Amino acid sequence: MSRYVLAFDAGTTSERAILFDHEGKIVSLAQKEIRQYYPQPGWVEHDPMELWSTQLGVAVEAMSKAGVSAEDIASIGITNQRETTIVWDKESGLPVYNAIVWQCRRTTALCEELAPQKEKIREKTGLVLDPYFSATKLKWILENVEGAKERAEKGELLFGTVESWLIWKLTKGRVHVTDYSNASRTMLYNIRELKWDEEICEMLGIPPVMLPQVVSNSEVYGETDPAYLGGAIKIAGAAGDQQAALFGQKCFKAGEIKNTYGTGCFLLMNTGEQAIASKSGLVSTIAWGLDGRVTYALEGSVFMGGALIQWLRDELGLLGSAAESEELAQKVPDTEGCYIVPAFTGLGAPYWKPEAKGMIMGLTRGVGRYHIIRAALDAIAYQVNDIVEAMARDAGSDLTVLKVDGGASSNAYLCRAQADYSHVQVQRPECVETTALGAAFLAGLATGFWKDLSEIEKCGGGGVHFDPSMDSALRDARIKGWKEAVAMLG
Repeated sequence: MSRYVLAFDAGTTSERAILFDHEGKIVSLAQKEIRQYYPQPGWVEHDPMELWSTQLGVAVEAMSKAGVSAEDIASIGITNQRETTIVWDKESGLPVYNAIVWQCRRTTALCEELAPQKEKIREKTGLVLDPYFSATKLKWILENVEGAKERAEKGELLFGTVESWLIWKLTKGRVHVTDYSNASRTMLYNIRELKWDEEICEMLGIPPVMLPQVVSNSEVYGETDPAYLGGAIKIAGAAGDQQAALFGQKCFKAGEIKNTYGTGCFLLMNTGEQAIASKSGLVSTIAWGLDGRVTYALEGSVFMGGALIQWLRDELGLLGSAAESEELAQKVPDTEGCYIVPAFTGLGAPYWKPEAKGMIMGLTRGVGRYHIIRAALDAIAYQVNDIVEAMARDAGSDLTVLKVDGGASSNAYLCRAQADYSHVQVQRPECVETTALGAAFLAGLATGFWKDLSEIEKCGGGGVHFDPSMDSALRDARIKGWKEAVAMLG
């Protein structure tokens, strides 16, 4: 009887491997940062071979730490940074270009050219026309890498998001698939008809032959080559990081919502079997496909979340570590009227301003280090609140509970600020690694490690919650100041 499920968490700034037991508790964890490439302003890339070698390395390390062999592992679940685009040679397995990361804005001009088609694209894919998604990144590679378009048309090149790339590498090229959740983020997939959209592919010049097969989020896709992890292990679950976190937070019912504070912030609401067309700047997406049924979600994306705190640490030198931000923000009672609008890679939902640049406003001689740190944490909460408000409008009712996870959710100041500005109870689970846990749940369901959702519901427990306590007049005044700051971006 296998005792564990292994989750691969292929994130934007690091790769992790986590072993979970049947109670959903972490047995072993290994993590390593990956290099970020910025070849031009607004461009962000990763080395696909580094993504692969690092993910394999941390998997071996996590297994070694726990003294676990391949026979002890029921299955592997993969969760990944979404929208990041990789094209590779079908025979050699080598990428033709670096991975273009979801944050990259190089295709802004191309999206402007496609503007007359934005409503058609939204109707079919549920997404707004934006450089964030995979489709225009893929088009850029095909048009800017010598010979790529011709080779793709001949079937010599393959496309995939990160989970697709890792599955292909783990199986030594035997399996080329993607899951419903990741497919729905490419801007090439028709989320209502559940197929690659021929019209959009033709519009963008994407040869369908290079696209992966779309599969459910919980089924056995194949096995790892025995050479990699000491034996063949079933690869049985995959989901984009935010959908995986929604699943890991056990938001199985329509109306339940979660926010992940990672590099960015991502708020998702389970909308059941209905794909809601947002009227408030959100996107419709597939949450997961399970047991022959597809579950949809509404989503709002903040591009700069935890990355804003990294900027304070690395570029401004205001922090020695990200964890210090909680204590230092509370050394002052407020921000002295200072607001940070962190549009470093444009503004995401609900504004969708890819051309916007970051701004600090309200500076006076009295504003110092602690005020700026506090303003940065507040900026994260304000951005999330913008999406909470938009989601409430689309859902037609106020939201009362927000489940949170991700690295920055360990910051109690941020959680309290979120509860105050969004006027919701913020619930933080005992295990904040819900993204990896969601991938593990999906893989474990496919191999019988967990029998059903009711068994998963019993996993975990504990955690803390934060209730709103801010005076409503003060809350309204601060949010008004934030919206005025955003308005100044034009």
